[in-house]
Amino acid sequence: MKWGALEDEACSLARTIAVIGDRWTLLILRECFLRTRRFEAFQSSLQITRHLLSERLKKLVRFGILRRVPYQDSPKRYEYILTQKGLDLYPIIMAMVRWGDIHMADERGRPLLHEHKKCGKLFDPVMVCSECGEVLAAKEVHVHPGPGRPVSALATAHQHRSDE
Repeated sequence: MKWGALEDEACSLARTIAVIGDRWTLLILRECFLRTRRFEAFQSSLQITRHLLSERLKKLVRFGILRRVPYQDSPKRYEYILTQKGLDLYPIIMAMVRWGDIHMADERGRPLLHEHKKCGKLFDPVMVCSECGEVLAAKEVHVHPGPGRPVSALATAHQHRSDE
């Protein structure tokens, strides 16, 4: 699998990685969810070069994750706002936060705590089944080929399952 061709793979994970799969993009998304919107604020917070930041922001705009909205005319300046497509990345970011809170926090504890505005309680992000509401665990999930899976890949996937 070639890095440049990931977005053409018949795999939802590979296609997602093609868009958000580098560290700077993930950190830019973190900043977006922390309400950062302006180029200078991203650069200041992340200590990223202007060139890299510009490149990643353009990519996120091109894929419809962010939209560029002017906030000043002279000189022309823009804010970067999460689109619905971008907001839909929130569970991914929160799953990574949860993993980091469990496996990477040091003796000081979690760097950020998350409060649910509706109930006012601090929470741990967890993934639940959309049908029954139960918390999901990898060992309790079966994967089946979907309609977007190429026919040639079905035989390979079946072979791997039967080998286990």
